[in-house]
Amino acid sequence: MRKNNTAMENTPLISIEDVPLNNFHQLMTLRAGGGWILDGYILSIIGVAIVQFSDYLKLDSFWQGLVAASAMLGTFCSGFLGGWLTDKFGRQRLFFVGPILFIVGSLGSLWVESGLQLFLLRFLVGMGVGLEYPVAGSLLTEFLPQKNRGPRLAGLTILWFVGAALSYMVGNAILAQGGPDAWRHVLASSAVLGVALFLIRIGTPESPRWLVGKGRFDEAGRIIKRVYGPSFSLANMPAETSEKKVSLGNLLTSGYGKRMLFVIVFWTAAVVPMFAVYSFAPVVLQALNLKGAWAAYGSVLITLLFVVGCIIATRLIDTMGRRPLVIHSFLWSSLALLGLGAFSSGSEIAVLLMFGAYALFIGGAQVLELVYPNELFPTEIRAFAVGIGSSMTRVGSAIGTWLVPVALINLGIGNTMYVAAAVSVVGLIVSVWLAPETRGMSLEQASSLKR
Repeated sequence: MRKNNTAMENTPLISIEDVPLNNFHQLMTLRAGGGWILDGYILSIIGVAIVQFSDYLKLDSFWQGLVAASAMLGTFCSGFLGGWLTDKFGRQRLFFVGPILFIVGSLGSLWVESGLQLFLLRFLVGMGVGLEYPVAGSLLTEFLPQKNRGPRLAGLTILWFVGAALSYMVGNAILAQGGPDAWRHVLASSAVLGVALFLIRIGTPESPRWLVGKGRFDEAGRIIKRVYGPSFSLANMPAETSEKKVSLGNLLTSGYGKRMLFVIVFWTAAVVPMFAVYSFAPVVLQALNLKGAWAAYGSVLITLLFVVGCIIATRLIDTMGRRPLVIHSFLWSSLALLGLGAFSSGSEIAVLLMFGAYALFIGGAQVLELVYPNELFPTEIRAFAVGIGSSMTRVGSAIGTWLVPVALINLGIGNTMYVAAAVSVVGLIVSVWLAPETRGMSLEQASSLKR
């Protein structure tokens, strides 16, 4: 019991969730956020190189979609396993696996000679991406102060789009300077970021919340003193009652089933259209009559607008609240996608305006992808639940991405945009039905079934 590790007599019982941000929190945000920069870079860089490597490897539309979807398939597989491993063996141990997979999978692109080889390498980096969500998200969540938790977690999504924008800028620069094999260097460029991420994560401590859940009180106490100062101890950490053991069956039957359903559906509805666009951005923009420089730099512009939308949503997350933010995000982004379908044959300016509106409005749902899953589940099953959520969303994302080239050929760009709008409408309906409000709550309050 925790009473064997009480605070010193004069220690004020200030919750660690009420401690102001310190240098450690800033460093942890950078350590976790670097993973999202790399995720955005890796999942978007495929769109920059897809035309060139498809010609070189002679890939048809089936293999183009499969290669583009391979990273999402890898995310699906590692999310389930990574979440379970993170809750069972700790956050800190798994924190270095993702960067290693990023480095190996990226460098392998330098020697690819077939669609199957590229599929396997992209699957490998996707597994690294899948690990980042339960590992980095849970670790950061369990250290952050309550009043900074929402904006900081939301800010990781902004970093994802920063990575995506960086991929288009770096990728297009490499293609402009290279020959027919330039796509290899485009795909391999993410290895540089992988090495940097591995190095910056050295020295990361384990989560005290996880250690307490495993009965390792002495280790948890030492980390609390190291992070928050010598006057703090386990007595300053809010008590959390574990409601169920970690298993898929318990997660769905313990009362968290509705929360899991909400997380899966809203997260999927937010990412399916976005990943489909990012994986085939130049192709989609060309189909919307944006060709040449319009298509190349339009991709960068739209990505930057995604970042702006996420920045605005991050500022609103604690003032507007989680529930209104996700509902309005899906409502207005659905209308923007419907506009893209209706004006798919319009002028370049009209298309960019509609795409820009979608990029801005979907920011609310995007920033909540990491906030809601980490707040709605207790420490014992947090990483496992986040892993399931990220895995299930990638099923839809992989299918959607795989079908994009097929849909463009058989349905046309207008109807393809209508399908994307329908996905967003599903997110709206489920959010109106199930989205909770967790603004201003501690992790214990937000994750409790009794509130």
